Amino acid sequence: MIIFLLYLMETFQHLSSLNGYVIFLLLATISKGSACEAPSNLLCFRQDEDKNVYICEWDVNTNETEVTFYICYRGTEEKNGVGRVAGAYLQLRPGREAGYTLDRSPVCHRCDSYEIASNGKIGGIKKAQKEVVEELLIVTSSIDMWVEARTGNSTCASPKEPVILQHIVKYEPPQNISVSWLRNNLSLSWESKYPSLAEVWFRKYHTESWEKRLMNTTNEPPKQKLLVVNLLKNTAYQVQIRQRSIQAENPLWSDWSPVVIVPAEFEQPPSVRSTTTIFNGTQQVKLTWERMPQAATVGGVTYIVNVTQSCKEKSHNTKQNSYTVYVSYSAANITVSAKNEAGFSPPAVMHVPAASAPDLKTCDKTMLDKKLQNKMWLEFYELQDADLIPERVWCLTSQNRANKRKEVKKHMKVYTRYLYFEHKYHDGKPQTGKMCLYYKKEGVPSKEPQNFLTVSDTHDSADLTWKQISYEHLRGFLTHYKLCTVKINSQSKPPECINISASATKHHLKDLAPATKYNVTLAGVTQTGEGPVAMQSFTTLREKPFNVWISFGLLFGFFFFSIFCTVVLKRIKNKAFPPVPKPVMPDFSLRPPKSEDMWERKEEVHAVTLHKLIPEQKLVSEATVLKGEWDDEAGRQVEKDGCCSGESDDESSSLASGDDTLKKADLKNLEHVETELAMLIYRNGLVFDVKSESL
Repeated sequence: MIIFLLYLMETFQHLSSLNGYVIFLLLATISKGSACEAPSNLLCFRQDEDKNVYICEWDVNTNETEVTFYICYRGTEEKNGVGRVAGAYLQLRPGREAGYTLDRSPVCHRCDSYEIASNGKIGGIKKAQKEVVEELLIVTSSIDMWVEARTGNSTCASPKEPVILQHIVKYEPPQNISVSWLRNNLSLSWESKYPSLAEVWFRKYHTESWEKRLMNTTNEPPKQKLLVVNLLKNTAYQVQIRQRSIQAENPLWSDWSPVVIVPAEFEQPPSVRSTTTIFNGTQQVKLTWERMPQAATVGGVTYIVNVTQSCKEKSHNTKQNSYTVYVSYSAANITVSAKNEAGFSPPAVMHVPAASAPDLKTCDKTMLDKKLQNKMWLEFYELQDADLIPERVWCLTSQNRANKRKEVKKHMKVYTRYLYFEHKYHDGKPQTGKMCLYYKKEGVPSKEPQNFLTVSDTHDSADLTWKQISYEHLRGFLTHYKLCTVKINSQSKPPECINISASATKHHLKDLAPATKYNVTLAGVTQTGEGPVAMQSFTTLREKPFNVWISFGLLFGFFFFSIFCTVVLKRIKNKAFPPVPKPVMPDFSLRPPKSEDMWERKEEVHAVTLHKLIPEQKLVSEATVLKGEWDDEAGRQVEKDGCCSGESDDESSSLASGDDTLKKADLKNLEHVETELAMLIYRNGLVFDVKSESL
């Protein structure tokens, strides 16, 4: 507009300056009132190949509140073999009420068209949208389409785009996307009737880099599926998907789906621990389990606790790691599984057995033929073993009709044991009021006790053992066992019979006759009568009373013999090996020297006595007692001391000569005596006995 004004100014430059200025102001005023922002990016499409409604949308960049948009098209249309030019203005006007209304209006003066009024404020929005039925458009041939925006006296339009509307299809973005793991492959599915080309963007959870893959979906009506391979099933991912048609000639990509969080797969069932408490006819089961791996809990995890009893099944959801359920006295199966966006974990299964009753009796009466109150039901467990595990369960509730009761009675077996329960709800918890054994009809056992054995190790008693009759052969409630014994050689006497507890599997017979043969029979008894008998024979040992005295005699003899041998051996030991006295070691303590110079202690010889051993007829020679020091240095010290004591040299020499004369006389006498000398030496507190050789 400004360029146009400049052009006009140049055109009228020959006019006077005053007139030119007035014209410029007028044109500027007109241009200012007619200014508007043109729409852009017009698209008209179907969201499905089968739909006959087109959606037209375009971008808007204006803050005006009073804007009217016109969707315009022009093209050639053939009707009844005759081509004609047709066009339309599709008007969107603001109004007081929100929403859109579709009205027919008189034919537009500028072309053969219909005007569509739409009430609602559009100012300030970024994208405008309008649905147009196929009858108001030309869809099979090429047309030019554009959008006009009018505000005040201004009108602006988007560029004209040649299109064939029938070829343009833009699918809706994938919604309600389901995810699941197949090993390390991720399966994605969403609702769509036609196969499509999908673009998948994915990344590891809380990372920034996206990976892109293009792939065709698999058509499994009403869903489309695709498989993203080579991922890590123990890792969480974020996924976005968009799709486009593969059948349309001009397909458009759909908008992106919301970001889907794909948690890791549950590879292990929850680690569940349970504690069962029985009180007042109800079993309280407390369940606790450990948390699942963190990658599998991204996006949230829900734990599903499913409780199944014969007549009742209930499911509980929790986000905690513990749950408490209440069940009746009948058996129950409890499963705990974890659920996230990728699927379910394997279930952790726990079996809660029927509450055991130590003294189950036969039912005196039942509610089978009576009307049940509300919130009350009956259970009949068909039992085949002692573990109270039902083979088949019959259930009756207050809603069952009479034909259901007849069916239960008809299909119940005779001579078959059933566990009968009466249940009701109390304070919202199942409670068992009665529990007993039920037989439609009782009979006698069809088999005798198995593995019936007898062992007699004494002259007056015997031990009996057997196995209980299996439950399928009882055919009734076992009241007791009947045990009868009879001597084989005295058939005229009746057998002696006793009753044994139905739970017993062994018995000890006593007060039997020695060296006697007996026949023993054992049979199970029900309320109907006695069943087949098991028979065994045994013979008691011969009585030998003197063997006892012989045994005691041998025992006492061995006792006294062992005492005698012990005394004799001690005497021989004392004679052969007399006790050796132990040396007395005086206590002493080491004293450190007063100075660092160590002094050497010298040995001292206190006394030496020589005894001359001669035959008894000879006299003992005199003993010579010698005093002095042991070594030569000590001898020299004696001579020095003698000199210093005041003796003269003559006296010392005479003593020395006298000593020599005595020594020679003694040696001459000893030469004629061939004997041994015993020398006792006392040195440092110890005595040494030294024997010398013959002199």
